[in-house]
Amino acid sequence: MRDLGVGFGFLLQGQKWVGRHGRWFGFGLLPGLVTLVLYAGALVGLGYGADDLTAWATPFADDWTSPWLGIFRGTLTALVFAFGLFLAVITFTAVTLLVGQPFYESLSEEVDRSEGGEVPESGLPLWRELWISARDSLRVLLRVACYGILLFACGFIPVIGQTVVPAVGFCVSGFFLAEELTAVAFQRRGVELKERLVLLRGRRMAVLGFGVPLTLAFLVPFVAVFLIPGAVAGATLMARELGGETAGGDRDDDSGENDHPGGNLPSSGGDQGVHHLPH
Repeated sequence: MRDLGVGFGFLLQGQKWVGRHGRWFGFGLLPGLVTLVLYAGALVGLGYGADDLTAWATPFADDWTSPWLGIFRGTLTALVFAFGLFLAVITFTAVTLLVGQPFYESLSEEVDRSEGGEVPESGLPLWRELWISARDSLRVLLRVACYGILLFACGFIPVIGQTVVPAVGFCVSGFFLAEELTAVAFQRRGVELKERLVLLRGRRMAVLGFGVPLTLAFLVPFVAVFLIPGAVAGATLMARELGGETAGGDRDDDSGENDHPGGNLPSSGGDQGVHHLPH
């Protein structure tokens, strides 16, 4: 149970980090705002069309008498929207991270730099990083979809479907949300998806302590946009611990913000400098 607090601590540390580095927080907001507009439109469309979708999928119930028809289709409509919301929570982060790959990679590198020691860089061109990120996100989405279908089916079980299933759903969402966020730091370290999942499962409670509160917070409209920059920072700190890394010195976080004449651009890494955003 102690690991739950450890994971939540990483989440808080990440939010504090971006609070002390306001420019990085501002950069991190941009991809989330773009993605939010797209997802808001999709969820509004689902909300308006869920009734028609349910009626189309259940023609056998057209002759049912009231109130059974209303109860049956109303329950299905709620489950359809809940399933859509479940997928939105998971995929929102993946899409936002994909859209904002250069932003969040630079933010993650700056967190590593502020902790001291070596700052890992993937050494890959941007198009290759985007391809790997999209490929891994699709693999995660398929896993989430399998869990979602199973939980959707279990939602019809009396009592359990209204109590245990939602709780399990939040845990599943939190775990894969943490995976998507730590992927930013792990990908720079050359850690493949399979190995990442092994590391995360080895500290499952810490991962849930990080991901579940974030999942719950993401249910509040617009909150996700403002929390993602800090979540990326916190996920980087958690990735460092999961990978057995320690801080290379007692640098103050604020000292890393303007150490370089050109802002936070690294002085090494070859052509990797093109992925860093100027201040």
